[in-house]
Amino acid sequence: MIYTAGEMLAEFVSHEIGCTLQKTTTFSGPYPSGAPAIFIDQVARVGGAAAVIGAVGDDPFGEMLRHRLATDGVDISHLHTSKTLTTGTAFVSYFEDGSRTFVFHMDGTAADDFAAIPTLPQGSTLHISGASLGNPNIRAMIEGMLAQMEGRGTVSYDPNIRPELMRDPSVRQVIDQIITRCDIFLPSDSDIAALYPGQTAETVILDLLEAGKKIVVVKQGANGVLGSDGTAMIRLPALAVHEVDPTGAGDCFCGTLIGLLDQGRPFKEALAAANIAGALHVTRRGPMEWNPTLSDINEHLEIAPA
Repeated sequence: MIYTAGEMLAEFVSHEIGCTLQKTTTFSGPYPSGAPAIFIDQVARVGGAAAVIGAVGDDPFGEMLRHRLATDGVDISHLHTSKTLTTGTAFVSYFEDGSRTFVFHMDGTAADDFAAIPTLPQGSTLHISGASLGNPNIRAMIEGMLAQMEGRGTVSYDPNIRPELMRDPSVRQVIDQIITRCDIFLPSDSDIAALYPGQTAETVILDLLEAGKKIVVVKQGANGVLGSDGTAMIRLPALAVHEVDPTGAGDCFCGTLIGLLDQGRPFKEALAAANIAGALHVTRRGPMEWNPTLSDINEHLEIAPA
């Protein structure tokens, strides 16, 4: 079983490029969102055994999240419903260069209000999204879950580094702890630049594999993906698509990769499928409005040679 934990959010996406969330304009939403939610939904969409740990409010946004995750096959038995706090929210606007600005409402909402943390079964996989680490309550929960995984299963980590997190010593300490502990490391190019300035993606991959990681993959956006499981270094080009909304593409990539690996798929096959899934994901507005199924992915899939 693959578990993840963290913020469950309702997201609203601006249609106007460059509005900076400072003017009245047109938005779409609410959409089910939150990096852990996007990831675990995609695990289920590709047939993986998936469970989520988090909280939503007893409100329409919370019901939307519960319904989407359960309908797609995620075990929501550890998704707490708060009777006193509302579901967390996020608002996002894009710029011409593809960058984004967000306004999050998580602190003091159901997004960081948790019931007791369950003990994960032996042999479980725990996926950690770095986007969750900025919230102290969520960070503490993740630290507790990481501690119980010692000798019990696999830990995968998508750093999703933000500059403000790197400036917070308490957060940076946890980031370093997770990098040391994780078995599967899934950074982006920008994560590599923040964590290992001046080093190439290939050098970081080789160094971390030598240090004991089982799999290291670097997501490179329009340049595709580079990764290894300790055998060959595999580089795959990106699928050419029309980008509508990039939010959640990395989480979709990770959900596909981890979901397929957990089902026993070979690394090269799982990596190629994840590369396609991340590209397809950006072609519709909304952070998980196209978490593609295996059938969707297979329409575009060709296993590239190493």
